[in-house]
Amino acid sequence: MCDILIEKVNKKDLAGVKEFLLSFGLLLDADVEYTIIATIGKEIVGTVSFSGRVIKCFAVKKELQGEGISAKLITHLVNYMFEKGIHETFIFTKPVNKDIFEGLGFCEVHSNGEVILLEGGFSNVRKYVNSMFEKSGLDNGEKAGIVMNCNPFTFGHRYLIERASQENKEVVIFIVEENLSVFPFEVRYNLVKKGVEDLKNVTVLPGGDYIISSNTFPSYFLKQEDDRLKAYTNLDAGIFGRYIAPVFNIKKRYIGTEPLDRVTEKYNEALLEIMPKFNVEVVLIHRLLKDNRTISASEVRSLIKQGDWETLKGFVPSVTFDYLKSASAEDVIGKIKGCE
Repeated sequence: MCDILIEKVNKKDLAGVKEFLLSFGLLLDADVEYTIIATIGKEIVGTVSFSGRVIKCFAVKKELQGEGISAKLITHLVNYMFEKGIHETFIFTKPVNKDIFEGLGFCEVHSNGEVILLEGGFSNVRKYVNSMFEKSGLDNGEKAGIVMNCNPFTFGHRYLIERASQENKEVVIFIVEENLSVFPFEVRYNLVKKGVEDLKNVTVLPGGDYIISSNTFPSYFLKQEDDRLKAYTNLDAGIFGRYIAPVFNIKKRYIGTEPLDRVTEKYNEALLEIMPKFNVEVVLIHRLLKDNRTISASEVRSLIKQGDWETLKGFVPSVTFDYLKSASAEDVIGKIKGCE
């Protein structure tokens, strides 16, 4: 075989990579930060990219699979990521590639037949979730769980939490920790924590690396409505059912109806289908209305952009309204008003 060259591809020269991936039925995700290719002569015979801690968009020419190209690509990329201080890595790929990555030291987190998530480096889903539970201070009693982004915290979120609080002995709220929303994680987390402190059976926790994160559910943040959306929603739901629910002893998962956001709607459908397989009941609560308008975070952001503070008062708890009127919220409001 001719010498195989591994090299970085500049963003302006990605056309050949996109064409190569298309021949495998794959796309080059818009959020990739670094892409490398394997070439023989001038022909691309393999490629892989990463974004954040996630290795993705991997493919090797079929006739050359088993020739060590995969190992060279992944080793190069992992070494580069390690040099950048990224010591926990994740891989989204097709299940057919499972053996390749396990041979390189990666371990399966979950697979749904369409996509498989593996982890490497210092990542360990079981240790991570057990550590989350130990730090929470919660007991082993049965619980209800809610996963929320709260971008920002609204009366709609509060209503859903109240319902769960009334119907269950103990409730755990996992706040999406990924910082890819307009409102930073620390702000979202603190608003919810302060906004439900009167509900003594409710505990608010950071969602961590395995609950609606870029590691487990990239489409949530990319807002992609393509064939990958169902695969990713099923994968994230499966990880919750397989790892989170058993450790926290979550027997119910509460969700709100979603008439506005297609990605969240599809995620709800995945939860309704998958959670019962893990003995977790899904409780669907209809969204709260105000003057025939759905109280949602997107509606609140729209009101902020319009500067309609009077109407906004009826959509958010005082903890959120007070924050929005404070100097601390100036940057966030500026971003919202600057959006098209």
